[in-house]
Amino acid sequence: MEIILKEDIIGLGYKNDIVNVKSGYGRNYLIPQGKGVIASPMAKKILAENLKQQAHKLAAIKADAEKKAETLKDVALTIAAKVSATGQLYGSVGANQVAEELKKLGKEVDRKIITMKEAKQVGDFVALVHFHKEVTVEVPVKVIAENAPVEEKKEEVAVVAEAPVEEAAVEEAPATVEE
Repeated sequence: MEIILKEDIIGLGYKNDIVNVKSGYGRNYLIPQGKGVIASPMAKKILAENLKQQAHKLAAIKADAEKKAETLKDVALTIAAKVSATGQLYGSVGANQVAEELKKLGKEVDRKIITMKEAKQVGDFVALVHFHKEVTVEVPVKVIAENAPVEEKKEEVAVVAEAPVEEAAVEEAPATVEE
């Protein structure tokens, strides 16, 4: 069944694309939700005419998407997550966490346009941000153990804290012997 999409659907197509889908998916989801219409010959002619008239608007939308993509070009994310002793994450890191980290950096990106294979281990991954059907940005994501850096800081603090305690103990010991 051929459908003309009325909005972008990641994994299927973009607005005004003509896609082939199974008839049940088209009849039961896309058409009732208003995400698509049946691609009849008349609908195809109307679509062609609308695209012809909106060519300059589409170029402006693409230019805007390219500007947004430039802001993310040199961004690399590091996400800390809780990790078990075997290196497995408790849960996973996905598009939601990537969107939150980008928001912390001042980059507003909708989580629905981010695709990423969910990270279930510590390591390096790639998140794809789809701003436009022709504009996609790869954002490197490094997943690290949340508790590993904390342990190193505790060790440093412990070493610094031990030195004054020993000096105090040495000073108190002679005072006790003199009395």
